[in-house]
Amino acid sequence: MSAELAITADNFEAEVVKSTQPVLIDFWAAWCMPCKMIAPSIAELAKTYEGRVKVASVDVDAQNELASRFGIISIPTLIVFKDGVEYRKKVGAVPKHEIEALFKDLV
Repeated sequence: MSAELAITADNFEAEVVKSTQPVLIDFWAAWCMPCKMIAPSIAELAKTYEGRVKVASVDVDAQNELASRFGIISIPTLIVFKDGVEYRKKVGAVPKHEIEALFKDLV
């Protein structure tokens, strides 16, 4: 897992839809090597932007309803939510600066 806040179907509304901050969600799975490759970058960004961007994760194996809802067919998939709606999406293991570029203009 790449972030401390685990998003589930039960807490999605409270943690994402009602969030006053932009939310970066990493859709991942424990068996996914590319997911493991970007995990350190996401953890660093979570620390750097603490209090300004909420960084979270969705385990697609445990939360297949959420994965389906957002059309996740490849992982890792990163989605930024702004004001509770999907704002930007990036699929694949990308460098840290590309992850940061998904939300940097929002803070």
